[in-house]
Amino acid sequence: MKSVICAFICLLSLPLMAQSLYDVSSITQVDIVFEESNWDELMDDYYENDLGERLTGTCTVNGNFYDSVGVAFKGNSTYDATQEKNPLNIKLDYVLEQRFQGYSTLKLSNGSKDPSFVREVLSYEIGRNYMDMPLANYAKVTINGDYYGLFSSAEAIDGDYQERRLYCDDDNTRIKCNPVSVFDGGSSLEYLGTDSSDYFDFYELKSDFGWNDIKDFTYDLENNLATIEEFLDVDRAIWMLAFNNVLVNLDSYTGPFKQNYYMIKDDNERFMSIIWDLNQSLGSFSMIESGGGPTDIDDLTDMDLFLRADETDFPLIYQLLSVPRYRKMYVAHVKTMVEENFADGSYYTRAEEMQDVISAEVAAEPNGFYTTTQFTSNLYETEGGGGGGPGGGVYGISEVMDPRVDYLEGLAEWSYVAPTIFSVETSPEIITAYESVIITANISDATYAYVAYRNDWQDAFEKIEMFDDGDHWDGDAGDGIYGVLMSVTSKDIQYYVYADNDDAGKFSPVRAEHEFYSIVIEADVVINEMMPQNNVSVTDPAGDFEDWIELYNNTGSSIDLSGYYLSDQPTADPTKYQIPDGTTIDANAYLIIWADEDTTEEGLHATFKLSSSGETIVLLDADGFEINKVKMPEMSSGTTYGRYPNGDGPFIRMFPTFAASNSYTALTIDENQVELEVMLYPNPANNSVTIFFESNELENIQVYDVRGQLIHQGAIYSNTEINVADWDAGLYLIVFPELGITRKLVKQ
Repeated sequence: MKSVICAFICLLSLPLMAQSLYDVSSITQVDIVFEESNWDELMDDYYENDLGERLTGTCTVNGNFYDSVGVAFKGNSTYDATQEKNPLNIKLDYVLEQRFQGYSTLKLSNGSKDPSFVREVLSYEIGRNYMDMPLANYAKVTINGDYYGLFSSAEAIDGDYQERRLYCDDDNTRIKCNPVSVFDGGSSLEYLGTDSSDYFDFYELKSDFGWNDIKDFTYDLENNLATIEEFLDVDRAIWMLAFNNVLVNLDSYTGPFKQNYYMIKDDNERFMSIIWDLNQSLGSFSMIESGGGPTDIDDLTDMDLFLRADETDFPLIYQLLSVPRYRKMYVAHVKTMVEENFADGSYYTRAEEMQDVISAEVAAEPNGFYTTTQFTSNLYETEGGGGGGPGGGVYGISEVMDPRVDYLEGLAEWSYVAPTIFSVETSPEIITAYESVIITANISDATYAYVAYRNDWQDAFEKIEMFDDGDHWDGDAGDGIYGVLMSVTSKDIQYYVYADNDDAGKFSPVRAEHEFYSIVIEADVVINEMMPQNNVSVTDPAGDFEDWIELYNNTGSSIDLSGYYLSDQPTADPTKYQIPDGTTIDANAYLIIWADEDTTEEGLHATFKLSSSGETIVLLDADGFEINKVKMPEMSSGTTYGRYPNGDGPFIRMFPTFAASNSYTALTIDENQVELEVMLYPNPANNSVTIFFESNELENIQVYDVRGQLIHQGAIYSNTEINVADWDAGLYLIVFPELGITRKLVKQ
């Protein structure tokens, strides 16, 4: 009954999730056109004036045209009016309401501090294994037809990011922790007094309100350590501090200027820390102490594992690491990062792969800061000057990280015996609503353990102590089996286990809380799949593209659903829509309910619509007993939220499988695994589509409809026309199995 699910699988499991803007294996093409020939001078003026002005032009992103976009230079140390290539901030919705694959802002960094050009993208990729961090890849930019330069492109941390990634409202308090002057104490999170104006020089308010929130947070951080988990996402903060230390990311909260992170308040009234701006990670920024000048490389490789733990002007580190259990969690997270990325050298292999993607563009760009030789060699040696960080050269990535691994592995903390969590199990085998579940863990060398659990993605994990005393469903006392009995509701459970002793701690899964185990609450009839933005999927009986909810019968017998209820308001109005009398669902079959508020049409039509920004849907039986509840996150157009495996698995974002078994096995092919390009024209198509690909060889294709059913397969040559006139209107996938390429096709 146990399964592992990752917090980020919902973002990365499918190529259909509108994430191609940040596909690391390809380069995003951005073409900007200004009417003004002196655009560079005008944007320099706007930057100097600092009034938020932008130059308006047109922008084409991967072939998609946008009018009236606003473009501005960005950056602090990476901007210079005398440079030929400056960082860019592009707002697609500056005048018009328009987005590319759901994103309204492009933030592009120029690579001036990184000869290797991989630090930012690589660091974000590593960090996303452990906490919420922006997606990132590369973008080639032309301006008025001329190649302006290659940039790293990172997802903007804005209101959309909050709703998309953090499950809090877009207007929740968002504080950008970057001080007006880095020499006045930085964004330290120190309590500065009761006047919120005292905080203005140290933070940027990016939401409509929140100054009192950051003031109150700093007070609580200083004075209410015992209740810190009520106002801070502690695990996320510990991961951030571990990341900064392991990756020698000193242009950060851990560094002398205490900057380059966000504090965002979630719906649980807790602040979450989000790292940003990683162009000087992995030792590029080498100053450890403010005013101390460039640091010797040995100071970086041997940087204290507990740097700042005794410094009260770094209260986030000082307070967290003063708690013995948090300190052990911090070391456990550090060890996980080192073991998974650096000890085996996989970080270096990944850096080389990223360089392979961009090497041709680096060689061709006219305004680069470094030579191609420096680009390659900065993976392993100092480039760009005499060494020593700011104002000098940039240390090689492996030149810093390999000795750093040796240093960390040589510390006493590395040799401490941490608990070993051999297995985590749940019983009974089938867990139904409003019963109980026993969670047991086989653990050695532990003196304490707990299970942390939650029901919804946005909830904080609650902790229950586990025992090995023979009285908590754990077997015999002292046998190494820790147990706990938990009551369940109708909602699925996400959980992980933590154990420690006097010296060290251990998580299972090791990436918790970012990864966790799942318990799926089973029922005879379940909510199986939901589609909140149906614009190319199956139409309802009236021919309209409407939102829909799919129910599934897990049993071998027909079930009468007369009088059952569905609602999108489980607390305020749980019986919002009642399924009509006489409605049945066959054995191991599906039932579609259209969520369109149109009960006068043929078929089953709920009295509510689905929200693509995310909401909770509940299913009740005829007696009003809640048998299934699902928290749906923000969803992209053309995708669904469904159980995988079908009927009894946890929910993931997926391609629509309308009234059919949920499956994405044929749809997980990465569109950009290989360099061969496949194009469909026209797309959308009406009568036929012509398929182009860069090969004269015969290639096999498979075509899947919205139900995930294979409707066509065969072999074709490039420039072959396929008749689609008899296909139903909607969305299809054309898969090239041997090439590892998938393309979407819309039939009008």
